[in-house]
Amino acid sequence: MTDFDAVFLSYDEPMANSLHSRLQRTLGGSVKRLHGVHGMRRAYRLCAEVVEREQFFLADGDFAVATGFDPAAVEPLNEGISMRVWQAVNPVNGLTYGYGGLKLIRRSALRDMGEAVDVLAALPGRIEFAQQTAGITRFNQSPFHAWKAGFRECAMLSRGSEYGMTDDDAHKRVEAWTLSRSGEFAAYAAAGAREGVAFARLTARDPQQFDHLNSPTWLRERFTAAHGDQAVSG
Repeated sequence: MTDFDAVFLSYDEPMANSLHSRLQRTLGGSVKRLHGVHGMRRAYRLCAEVVEREQFFLADGDFAVATGFDPAAVEPLNEGISMRVWQAVNPVNGLTYGYGGLKLIRRSALRDMGEAVDVLAALPGRIEFAQQTAGITRFNQSPFHAWKAGFRECAMLSRGSEYGMTDDDAHKRVEAWTLSRSGEFAAYAAAGAREGVAFARLTARDPQQFDHLNSPTWLRERFTAAHGDQAVSG
């Protein structure tokens, strides 16, 4: 049993039910579920309203926690730290970093969150990156979901990381995404990555257009226009 609350935040991920159950088994307690909330900022802010404790685990709807992850060994966040992010394995390009990883976060930080395209980058206070890997980010559950992951991540990395990543590191990660070739639907992740880079270049001076990265409807329409009406689930 963990000393922290936990929330599993899903939208339309095909494997969300099984991954939620997996997280509950691993953490050894009840994991609250928020599903289908439209608007990424709104969804994250609502997470703060369903927990009872100041610090809680937050997992995205495509996160597959490692069964060996030990919540009892997790230390609380120190003063001034708003969030800790554990690394996740990327199934299509071999990268392992904070993208899609498990988080320990303060509810007060979510309530005071500012504005940023990468929503959690706008938390007040500092963000801490753990060196341990907590699981796999299983975003490649359909052609659309794989494409969306590559598109959003590489658009944001190309524009400039909001977490203080160096330009060289960001470039290396973008390159790895564009060369994705392992796992299911890797070609769609690679295509999304390339298209995300192009999108970032076109919208560099238009924040309103860039914010479309947080619109599920806009992303689905863009995918369909470029790749046809591929299956969204399973």
